[in-house]
Amino acid sequence: MPNLSGPGLADQLKGDLPALKMLFMIGDTDDAVVRHGLIETEMAFMQKPYTPMALARTLREVLDAAPSQR
Repeated sequence: MPNLSGPGLADQLKGDLPALKMLFMIGDTDDAVVRHGLIETEMAFMQKPYTPMALARTLREVLDAAPSQR
């Protein structure tokens, strides 16, 4: 996305669809994630690499979470 970051897109989408559930997949180090503010938000994320089973489990958790939890 040349002019928009993932968190920026998420903010725009949440403005239009407040109940939308999201899962970020990131390849950054833990430190970079903290600097970009993902950990301090309500956004769920997975750090690469991850297994297909871990992805399926995390997706299920995000989809099943109450809106106030994610």
